[in-house]
Amino acid sequence: MQHSQDVVRDLLKRTAVALKQADVPFALCGGYAAWVRGAPEPEHDADFLVPEAEAGRAAAVLAESGLDVVDPPEDWLVKVVAEGAFVDVLWRTCGKPVEIDVVARAETLPVLSVEMPVMPATDVVAGKLAALDEHYCDFARLLPVARALREQVDWSVVRATVAANDFAVVFLHLLERLGVIEPVPDGGGRPDRPPAAAD
Repeated sequence: MQHSQDVVRDLLKRTAVALKQADVPFALCGGYAAWVRGAPEPEHDADFLVPEAEAGRAAAVLAESGLDVVDPPEDWLVKVVAEGAFVDVLWRTCGKPVEIDVVARAETLPVLSVEMPVMPATDVVAGKLAALDEHYCDFARLLPVARALREQVDWSVVRATVAANDFAVVFLHLLERLGVIEPVPDGGGRPDRPPAAAD
């Protein structure tokens, strides 16, 4: 486990440095962006966002820097791989293209001694909740992240962002029940669902 984590950390740094040196807009996202802000360290891969318009250049830059870049079957990311570990470089998330303004919201922070853009906590949590569906709905992984980042997150923005995702709405209700976040005054019901009829 530790060896794999060390390899991911090394890949994370090398990927960031290669993109920085080539002036490719990017931002650390996902589990490692949460880790930088106080959440538990992920057990697997690291993730970066690049604008869709920069996808080809990003892949070329990474390959030219000597990294092993693999094109998976999915057409929305490339993988940087080494010793069974990998870093994902994505230009679409939840089916939506990454725009330059998304990456521009990132804040430069030190990550493993390398200064790099890191997505804000609100975007990290909203992205994780937006990815929930009936095939992946692991609340146990999300709870420690939500607890660790709760004071850094604008929960009203998260609620608005994921309002159409029933799995995410249920998770937010769970956070309210557990006292992790404050409930919204109106109960936080889905705006597109009318209230139940009175008897």
